[in-house]
Amino acid sequence: MCRSWQIILLFAAVLAIGAQLGGTRLLAEEPVSFELEIQPILTANGCNAGACHGKQRGQNGFQLSLLGFDPEFDFAALTKEGRGRRVFPAAPGHSLLLQKTVGQLPHGGGVLFKPNGEDYQTLHRWIAQGLPREIENEPSLERITVEPEQMLMKPLEERQLTVTAYYSDGTSADVTRRTSFQSNETAIASVSETGAIKAGKIQGETAVMCRYMSEITVSNMAIPLLGQVPKAMYAELPRNNVIDELVWKKLESLRITPSAPVDDSKYLRRVYIDIIGRTPSADEARAFLENKSENRRAELVDELLNHPGYADHWANKWADLLRPNPYRVGIKATMNYDNWIRDQFRENRPYDVWVRDLLTASGSTWENGAATLFRDRRSPDEVTTLVSQLFLGIRLECAKCHHHPFEKWGQDDFYSFAAYFAQIGRKGPGISSPISGGEEMIFTSKKGSVKHPLTGEVMMAKPLFGEAKPIADFDDPREAIAEWITADANPFFAEVQVNRIWVDLMGRGIVVPVDDLRSTNPATNQPLLTALADHLRQHDYNLKEVIRLITSSHVYALGSLPSDRNIADTRNFSRNYRQRLRAEVMQSSIDDITGVPTSYSAMAPTARANQIWTHRVDSLFLDTFGRPNENEDPPCERIEESTVTQALHLMNAPSIYKKVTSSSGTAAKLATSEMTAEAIVEELYLTIYSRYPDTQEQEIGRLLFNQDKITRQQATEDLMWALLNTSEFILRD
Repeated sequence: MCRSWQIILLFAAVLAIGAQLGGTRLLAEEPVSFELEIQPILTANGCNAGACHGKQRGQNGFQLSLLGFDPEFDFAALTKEGRGRRVFPAAPGHSLLLQKTVGQLPHGGGVLFKPNGEDYQTLHRWIAQGLPREIENEPSLERITVEPEQMLMKPLEERQLTVTAYYSDGTSADVTRRTSFQSNETAIASVSETGAIKAGKIQGETAVMCRYMSEITVSNMAIPLLGQVPKAMYAELPRNNVIDELVWKKLESLRITPSAPVDDSKYLRRVYIDIIGRTPSADEARAFLENKSENRRAELVDELLNHPGYADHWANKWADLLRPNPYRVGIKATMNYDNWIRDQFRENRPYDVWVRDLLTASGSTWENGAATLFRDRRSPDEVTTLVSQLFLGIRLECAKCHHHPFEKWGQDDFYSFAAYFAQIGRKGPGISSPISGGEEMIFTSKKGSVKHPLTGEVMMAKPLFGEAKPIADFDDPREAIAEWITADANPFFAEVQVNRIWVDLMGRGIVVPVDDLRSTNPATNQPLLTALADHLRQHDYNLKEVIRLITSSHVYALGSLPSDRNIADTRNFSRNYRQRLRAEVMQSSIDDITGVPTSYSAMAPTARANQIWTHRVDSLFLDTFGRPNENEDPPCERIEESTVTQALHLMNAPSIYKKVTSSSGTAAKLATSEMTAEAIVEELYLTIYSRYPDTQEQEIGRLLFNQDKITRQQATEDLMWALLNTSEFILRD
């Protein structure tokens, strides 16, 4: 009995000490939920962030799941690891979890709580209650909302965000204090740890990400330009189609005004470059500029969409996204794959049809080029990252190892999606890098599975969202996911493709990056993106119809010269955003202008730059102007910026000099013709700029031809070289 009383007194003393250290009551009437209260505290204070205990191997021997996305792992780390030193129910105040966070013991993360603060008290109560994993009738977090969701602000104005969590039992709670906030554009609007937004001094838009545990929502805000614009101005703007209507509506909300439209010569050059990947010839330019038809622009677009150059130009873009390194998969397999890609555009096959064919491709890589995809991507996780990014605009790479920090996708989502590609069988020599040359057969195997890397659980095939038909209904599991991906009900499939077309034609995506569609990276004009996607679906996924819609809009024909009310706009398409010519477009245009084609190894003598079947075909020019590195894995991104090296190459490259001065080239033929100097100047301006020279330009040309000690051919060559080295040629304006 005496010993029992000693134990009781000792326990009471320990509790008293713990109470003094903790500065709060040990027990409370309300039970504390680990998932709904403890994890949010750890997340809000950055304990499980990537820079702290949420990193891959933890911090100082203590690891938590990144941003609290694995409750079971975190509960075990707190209560079972470290020999129970981190939490001590008998004396909660002695728990390392509390002592370090209030500064009683050294802590790399610094002091996080005050002993009398709410977070500390909640942690203390949970420990004192015996570290319950769950409480009775515990609800689950279903979603969060933010108020306001949309707002217009004045410069330097301040607003407070309020985040509300909704639970499965119908209750809700204000969780603003434990929500993490992040502004996409801090110069436009910053956000504090408590959700207070402060607008900057400049006009613009931004999105503020609000993350509470596994749920994310976004508040969009904009600062319109100061001053007023008459509503009549927007009402009187031309509306050729739905694109104009939606762009004008967005510009009106921001009080931005559009630039003036371009003339026929700039429209001509722009649409030639965009649709068939080259500049027009002098004869083509002259014919269009002299055409008086009111429908001449629409007629030109129809003509170009039916031009053979359309297929090679647009297939060349998709080759960047799909075509692998031939030294990895084999030369013949790569050539077959390239031919297959080009055939889809030559035949103008519906986008959804050829994507389904690609995702379910089987057979010999020497006969069915599409099967090369699965020769290159040899595991379900490799296929998953490529397919989700290209055809859904969802970047799942992060979810392969941990929960996506800016989205809702976790490892369960990744590996359930990957399970659709688990039964891809291969027969043949396999990959033998650096040079693989054998034929490989791709087929549907009767076995194959995907396991969760942490739990070892065999994952059942499941789409990322919504419902897909059971794989038992198909001979190949890939058919089930291919049908789900390309279904009209899947908004991502059409949206990422029209966004890809939009950036090619307009210089900037509605979503940037082009294949990163997520709530925390919102579209600059979601109604416009939705309308374009609807147009693609309504026209049976005919890509030409989207190109026709965009190029026929008034917005497409806007000039690049800014006004005082759109000079800062880089995302709402109030003006044209100039782009440097794509490497293949510039090379082919120089070939056409000089009249001297470029010869490529492993290609036919008449092949153009956009017909090259692999980036391993040597070309210093194409490499200089940003074609992808041949060793990169698809999807490849190009270098779009202009560089000093490019300028020096145009001025000094021996290959360009030889083209300009060739005895069989354009300059020589013009110089030996019966054309007058004025006519030669006009011909060169039409050939290079797609326009007639103005009076001053014609006079400069005349003086060039009248110089002493310069031949007619030298004058022609000098003028051609000078025009090729101007921004008017290098840029698509």
